[in-house]
Amino acid sequence: MEEKNAFVEGPVLGSLLRFAGPVLGALILQAAYGAVDLLVVGRFGDASSISAVGTGSTFMNMVTFVISSLAMGATVTIGRHIGERRPGDAGKAAGTTIVLFSVLGAALTVLLELLAGGFTAILQVPAESVAKTITYLRICSGGLLVIIAYNVISGVLRGVGNASLPFVFVGIACVVNIIGDLLLVGVFHLDVAGAAIATVGAQLVSVMISFFVLRRQKLPIAFSREACRIDKRELRMILNVGVPIALQEAMVQVSFLVINSMINNMGLMQSAGYGVAQKITSFIMLVPSTVMQSVSAFVAQNMGANRLDRAKQGLFTAMATGCVLGAVMFCAGFFGGSAMSSLFSPDAAVIAQSADYLRGFAADCVLTCILFSSIGYFNGRGRSIPVMVQGITSAFCIRIPVSVFMSRLPQASLVLVGAATPITTVYGIGFFAACFLLLRKNGAF
Repeated sequence: MEEKNAFVEGPVLGSLLRFAGPVLGALILQAAYGAVDLLVVGRFGDASSISAVGTGSTFMNMVTFVISSLAMGATVTIGRHIGERRPGDAGKAAGTTIVLFSVLGAALTVLLELLAGGFTAILQVPAESVAKTITYLRICSGGLLVIIAYNVISGVLRGVGNASLPFVFVGIACVVNIIGDLLLVGVFHLDVAGAAIATVGAQLVSVMISFFVLRRQKLPIAFSREACRIDKRELRMILNVGVPIALQEAMVQVSFLVINSMINNMGLMQSAGYGVAQKITSFIMLVPSTVMQSVSAFVAQNMGANRLDRAKQGLFTAMATGCVLGAVMFCAGFFGGSAMSSLFSPDAAVIAQSADYLRGFAADCVLTCILFSSIGYFNGRGRSIPVMVQGITSAFCIRIPVSVFMSRLPQASLVLVGAATPITTVYGIGFFAACFLLLRKNGAF
């Protein structure tokens, strides 16, 4: 029971770091799925394969991020119940989450299988990559229930303050995925299809092992098989938090897909270069994502325990720590873009395009740590409406218009397109600064 009180007792920085370490490790390994796919395909395939995996995995990442964002509603709800010392309600929330996501997963699987071809047209995938992209999307869509199962399990565990087990589960999956990619792509030459099969198979192994371990794990929630039903009260709490977060994430990811489509239209090399750059940025942005998840769980439990000052202290501690790490990531992205890109492709043109995008993007490494800390704080307090508003306005009022403007400038390059992201983040920081001032005026901060 020591772990359940870790957030509401002891040094704030220590509590956050103990939770954040496994979260970061899990996110790194989860991001490695797509990265390994791209790396292996880049070594054994051509630019069309790189473009297909880059675009296909970007789309699947959107689906995964939306699902994990919706699961944040479960994380916050369960965390709040744990802070309130109500294990029975926490169990009801977990059961409701399982049923909700099972239905959602089945519906999304059917939808994505039917519309895979249509999505490639919308994304303006280069003609050389269309068939391969459809293949990648359909195979990954077939394993969507597995992806959802992992995110639900991880969301529940993080809600009770246990970030170690998700790290272990995804670590196993990553090892299986690497072996699968090398065999199916490198040995059996299945190209894009082999990469997709390896990814889904690895996640299936992870989920199977997680079920086996959880049956023998004692958690601070009162959960039984009978709890696997919809509890209207818990469903309302989960959706009240999760839907705005998921909608926000959906809009952000849609904006990146719009940018992806715009870059695809620029040519095959730009498309392949952007695909490589996106895989690198997915790793770079893991630190801010870790900060956000850690702050959300930390704030949720401390608000449940009625410790507002400690929740606020966690926010500022996370911001400061994140910015230090963000400075390191900035240097890696701005100065080391070519070196990192060469890991994914030997093609000099692809490497150059990827490095260009990373130079424009690099400033976001520091800025996003501030933004994501704020998002984590509001999510943890269950105030997800501001998060949704910020996400939607950032995506459609700033990121997309700025990206289009940058792409149409004379001598337009991926450097200018990449710069649209930090510009958007500056707006987000200003938005939440105004929200914090409003909370302070009302005596709630």
